Amino acid sequence: MPRLVAKHHNPVIMAMARRLQSRGMAPKGIVGASMRRLVHLIYGVINSGKRFDMAIPMRGLTFQDGI
Repeated sequence: MPRLVAKHHNPVIMAMARRLQSRGMAPKGIVGASMRRLVHLIYGVINSGKRFDMAIPMRGLTFQDGI
């Protein structure tokens, strides 16, 4: 359920899901990748103690698009 909410309200997860869908990834694969990304984002916020900054993970997505 958190992945479904994130797909509709978190721009980072939305951009990643759109990118994976355009590459032809299976819907269940997109769910798994989105959940993994969400866990990494949560861990980063907890580990750093700072508020979520959308600019940080979006930089990583633009870098990955070039790969």
